[in-house]
Amino acid sequence: MQLFDTLRGEKAQLEVPSDRPITLYVCGVTPYDTTHVGHAHTFLIFDLLIRYLNYRGAEVRYCQNVTDVDTPLFERAARDNVPWDELARRETAQFVKDCADLNMIAPTYYPKASEEIPLMLTIVERLIEQGHAYERNGSVYFSIKTDPDYGAMTRLGYADMLAIANERGNDPNDPNKVDPLDFVLWQAAAPGEPTWESPWGPGRPGWHIECTTMSTRYLGEQIDIHGGGRDLIFPHHPSEIAQTEAYSGKKPFVRFWMHGGMAFLGGEKMSKSLGNMVFIREALNEHSADAIRWYLLSFPYRDDFHYERDGVLAAEAQVERMYSALAAVGGGAPASTDGSAEQNAFFAALDDDLHSPAALAQIDTLAQRILGDAAADRDVAAAQNALRTIAQVFGFKEA
Repeated sequence: MQLFDTLRGEKAQLEVPSDRPITLYVCGVTPYDTTHVGHAHTFLIFDLLIRYLNYRGAEVRYCQNVTDVDTPLFERAARDNVPWDELARRETAQFVKDCADLNMIAPTYYPKASEEIPLMLTIVERLIEQGHAYERNGSVYFSIKTDPDYGAMTRLGYADMLAIANERGNDPNDPNKVDPLDFVLWQAAAPGEPTWESPWGPGRPGWHIECTTMSTRYLGEQIDIHGGGRDLIFPHHPSEIAQTEAYSGKKPFVRFWMHGGMAFLGGEKMSKSLGNMVFIREALNEHSADAIRWYLLSFPYRDDFHYERDGVLAAEAQVERMYSALAAVGGGAPASTDGSAEQNAFFAALDDDLHSPAALAQIDTLAQRILGDAAADRDVAAAQNALRTIAQVFGFKEA
């Protein structure tokens, strides 16, 4: 199987370990307003990957975190006048339900940042001891100058990286920083926010250290595949690389970095700040889970896409055709296909960087051929078995 690795900038062969499961870490949600179509798209990508690897005989150890210690969550809780942890529990439960309703495989591990803080403190202390981090007025920062390869994944210069970081929460004017692009490992207590005790005083962890802590605790200091949305290509994932490889002393931290495209609605990126979101719980009132899965995986996973209701309706028709083909009754005449060619093409598509649109095309082609053969009173049993196999690999609920 060939997968595109964002860090290398090209496809490479996924080597399956012989002595352990494949390890997969996917950056999860900040639980204050879930689950929208963009979330579902990201996690369906990895659901399909896990299903295909399982079918091929590989075990996958999957960790997906919950970022329940973060500024947007605290801001929403303050706005709505609810305790932050109550909001986090409620939205996390909604997210878990939405994923189950979409027939996603549950992670092996599902850690919450709020429950992993003691180990975060240990890692931050180690980074200070190693000279990769420094403390100023109760906050701790990672010094990017200690990592000459910082941001290599972006293929951008310093100025462009700083501009993107500033758009995504970085404070370049923080007087405690040595370099404006240095990032927070531990943030000193701020008014109105929850805090935890630390060697540097009360505060809370930075965003990036949370994922380093959870991924290494549950999957080890080197993992096979790390995923998330394309918006994590900077600054989140390069910051994870820098601090994790500094802490562990091992390179590479991750063998494959996989990033899904962004969801757009009405010409704008789907975002909570714009309010132009389609929530899965609402979409499921109008469409089947299988139609949503078909539609969201009908685009190359690395591409951005525009969510359109008509597209989901078209996917619903394709899903209905697939199930009609599985239920069709033929006769005894020789069939035009036993499904093996379409099945082989389906697997070849997934082997080529999880090319889900091409895989779906084989499902639809085989369904149409089965319906044609059944109408002509031909024996469709073998083709139906092949169709059922690939539909199950793709994760359709009733296949």
